[in-house]
Amino acid sequence: MTPLTPRTRETATPHPTLLHLDSSADLPADSVSRRLTGLFVSGWRDRHGERGHRYRDLSADPVPPLTPAYTTLGRRVEREGFVPPAKVPALIADAAEEREWRQTAPLVDELLAADTLLLGVPMYNFSVPASLKAWIDRVTFPGAFTDPDSGESLLRDTRVICVLARGGAYGPGTPRERSDFQAPYLRAYFGNLGVTDLTVVAAELTRVDVLHHLAGLEDLAAASLAGAEETIRSLVRPA
Repeated sequence: MTPLTPRTRETATPHPTLLHLDSSADLPADSVSRRLTGLFVSGWRDRHGERGHRYRDLSADPVPPLTPAYTTLGRRVEREGFVPPAKVPALIADAAEEREWRQTAPLVDELLAADTLLLGVPMYNFSVPASLKAWIDRVTFPGAFTDPDSGESLLRDTRVICVLARGGAYGPGTPRERSDFQAPYLRAYFGNLGVTDLTVVAAELTRVDVLHHLAGLEDLAAASLAGAEETIRSLVRPA
């Protein structure tokens, strides 16, 4: 598959495209992050229809972890400089590397083709779920998002929305602020890829109903969730 650059994307797919990834291991009825990404998708579909919406459930259909063949191929590509994905097959040395690229290329193309990337990200052990990290590790293939002519990021025009759910409170001024390796990680990762349009929406205290030490914070939890919902609605309203 030949990946779409931002320029060819505008020409080939004038209809807006949304890549929606959920990573919660919870059932849909129990997942705050899934509920919030669903709210965004509902508003997006109201504006744009069903067409252009691509969905992956990274928990139910996990991305395979990396193997030595992936890293060996990646190093070979790095030695060649900026190699666009379309030229990677010419550098594949064996069946193991071919299998790794076959599992990687569709994810790269999918992200390059998206105008908006929507991520549902619960906090697991202060950071992102392993299912999302596996997608990040695999899709971030050397040179995949770099224009080989200009050296600029092919994701510079991609809108990224990260919808976070945290069982406790990790926002500015909270006792656990320094334990938040979820939002800072996502900001650093997408910033390093050249993404300039990044929005992080967080609902906090989402487990106030099951964690006894959070008793008495129900009003704060409800306000945080309502604020996240309103922010998400605002993101899909016409400008």
